Amino acid sequence: MRLQENSLLRHPNVPGWYIRECGSWIGSLEVWNPGGNRLLLLGCLHQIISGNTRPFFYYFFLSLSVSLNRIQEILGFSVSILSLSLYLSLELLSTMASRRRMLLKVIILGDSGVGKTSLMNQYVNRKFSNQYKATIGADFLTKEVQFEDRLFTLQIWDTAGQERFQSLGVAFYRGADCCVLVYDVNVAKSFENLNNWREEFLIQASPSDPENFPFVVLGNKIDVDGGNSRVVSEKKAKAWCASKGNIPYFETSAKEGFNVEAAFQCIAKNALKNEPEEEMYLPDTIDVADGGGRQQRSTGCEC
Repeated sequence: MRLQENSLLRHPNVPGWYIRECGSWIGSLEVWNPGGNRLLLLGCLHQIISGNTRPFFYYFFLSLSVSLNRIQEILGFSVSILSLSLYLSLELLSTMASRRRMLLKVIILGDSGVGKTSLMNQYVNRKFSNQYKATIGADFLTKEVQFEDRLFTLQIWDTAGQERFQSLGVAFYRGADCCVLVYDVNVAKSFENLNNWREEFLIQASPSDPENFPFVVLGNKIDVDGGNSRVVSEKKAKAWCASKGNIPYFETSAKEGFNVEAAFQCIAKNALKNEPEEEMYLPDTIDVADGGGRQQRSTGCEC
């Protein structure tokens, strides 16, 4: 098997030699000699452990560390981990690792008929239906979002507002990164029930820091009757949010799409703040010149 040079990457330190990452994220590294023949196939670049994607260069380094002696025998010269991996560059490695997708779970709560499903569909699919269909149990949609050059999967759970389905809460609330409380500005009772929904969530989800858990409140259906049917003022809603720790507040129209994008951007941002920071793991490196002895690379996290 031979490859065209334009499909390969030139080895940074060895003229005439080429290397290629195959299989994109889930793949291996190939080393090719000047004749265009595959010389060496290294191990997987990344794995998924317990649902979390580790930085792929960690596994790349790991695979190199167990076969460096063999690599040197084949290549005929001393090679270090960094020299063999410079084709991607350390800067690119760090960038790609920081862009790994993270799952952010968002729960939408509120009385039946306030527009929870419509808000979710408007945000994810840019669609609105005038036909009302009560949510049975719970459903969810996902959307890829980018924030500060990082990619996230926003998993938005739409739960039933009927009391007979509230017992399903524990299964769906646990692990949430943000809770969205929705009410209808034209229905006073839906606003009055916000506190019940908030307390119910805190009981069922049992967040580690309930006092600082992120909520966002949406006053929906501001388009109805041109605003003439409104019974809950913006001032009253903001006052309630302020009394609960300055919860972010947005007035929305799922039908017209008004303020929906801005609201969910805030929701994603608050969900991200609640996601615990992962400490970047830097593995041991090997000094080939010293015969493969390990050198501990110090790590640390910024607090």
